[in-house]
Amino acid sequence: MLPLEWLEKNHEAVVRNLAELVAIQSISTDGEHGPEIERTASSVCQQMRQAGLLNVEVLKVGGSLPYSYGEWLDAPGKPTVFLYAHHDVQPINYREQWLSDPWHLTRRDGRLFARGAADDKGAIVAQLAAISAYLKTEGTLPVNVKMLVEGEEEVGSKNLMQFFERHHEKLHSDVIVVCDTENIEVGQPCITYSLRGIVAANIEVRSAEIPVHSGMGGGSLPDAAIALNVILSRLFWDNGPLPIPGYYDKVRPLTDKERAAFKRLPGDQDKWRKDSQVLPGSRLAMETGLSPYEQTWRRPAVTVIAQEASSIKGASNQVLPSAKALVSCRIVPDQQPAEVFQQLKDCLTANPPWGVQVNVTEVAGPVNWWMTDPNGPAFEAAMGGLRKGFDRDPIAIGCGGTIGFVGPLAELFGGAPALLLGIEDPASNAHAPNESLHEGDWKKLMVSLVHLFEGLGKVPGGKVK
Repeated sequence: MLPLEWLEKNHEAVVRNLAELVAIQSISTDGEHGPEIERTASSVCQQMRQAGLLNVEVLKVGGSLPYSYGEWLDAPGKPTVFLYAHHDVQPINYREQWLSDPWHLTRRDGRLFARGAADDKGAIVAQLAAISAYLKTEGTLPVNVKMLVEGEEEVGSKNLMQFFERHHEKLHSDVIVVCDTENIEVGQPCITYSLRGIVAANIEVRSAEIPVHSGMGGGSLPDAAIALNVILSRLFWDNGPLPIPGYYDKVRPLTDKERAAFKRLPGDQDKWRKDSQVLPGSRLAMETGLSPYEQTWRRPAVTVIAQEASSIKGASNQVLPSAKALVSCRIVPDQQPAEVFQQLKDCLTANPPWGVQVNVTEVAGPVNWWMTDPNGPAFEAAMGGLRKGFDRDPIAIGCGGTIGFVGPLAELFGGAPALLLGIEDPASNAHAPNESLHEGDWKKLMVSLVHLFEGLGKVPGGKVK
């Protein structure tokens, strides 16, 4: 039996492996699911062993959540491929909007629904399926493989670089493969060559020491919640650039080649609205003259991702003395995180309404943008693998999201090429209700990985850079 025949024959077993993983509520964001995350790490290790990986173990560094690791290194003279995925997931929000149990893999309309199906447990299973396809048929792989599955990606991978540095020799590889990005439409294979970075800030407004009955103080006392919203309104960009002084000074412009390539991509604003379920009457906010791709891949953004003044459920007639917001900035080449934070801080703290106190502090560590040249032997092997897997020419795209370790890890591995292959699509709803994976594209990704391993194994002298 050939590897591709094995994939076809064993697809239902592969689906059961995904069902096993998504059934575990490995939520990392609330600090309340430690046992489930430990159990997912153990389950991933078990699936690694079943696939044929060796030296499988659960690893930690400091107080980190668990990583699952396995390897197969019996291809002397061939490149070593580092496979990355993560087994932690986001919580279940808007539960009433889920059409099926988020912890039970459900087939519907050609898709597989569950929390973590697309982000990122589907990637774990796809990578292991490609490995199994070789080891269960030929007993060997055309490349060496080191596979790491992280347990805290959804909380910013705060220990990942420390983990990489501590286990550098163990993990060192020639090429990095990550399946945690998007295809711009179903059936269209994509390889991502740029990522936005992220800078986050807490904004706290204080106007008094205590709340005061609004009947006694309403209209005379400064309302912290209103003051906060006046301050946040400074970020309103309508359909132009963000009104933050200096924010665009270092933004790298598109090349003519990139702009032409973006214009050739499928999709338009109507499709963007439909995929994002924008309500009738709400217009898109991108800058006039830009496509959604250019706006989200290569232009900076600011989003208010949380706001807090008091609980609506427990609200009382009071003038509130404090209010908070969490603001997230997506940054692009060649913006510098420290400069972006300072620009945001200066914008939000200047001339506060009613003279209220405004304190802006950075949240955790910023993550820089990443961009690479999608050419060379490794990218040629990836493009060839995707072309065979999807029976369609792949395209190189950007991504508006952030995968913070890609750039630093590529550097740590001596400039190793990083291949970011799509597993999601616009309907995947990662982090949202009814998260799903397109089953047909998932199968094609597995086939593509089989061909990618083959292509990398044929690179002369194993020189994939």
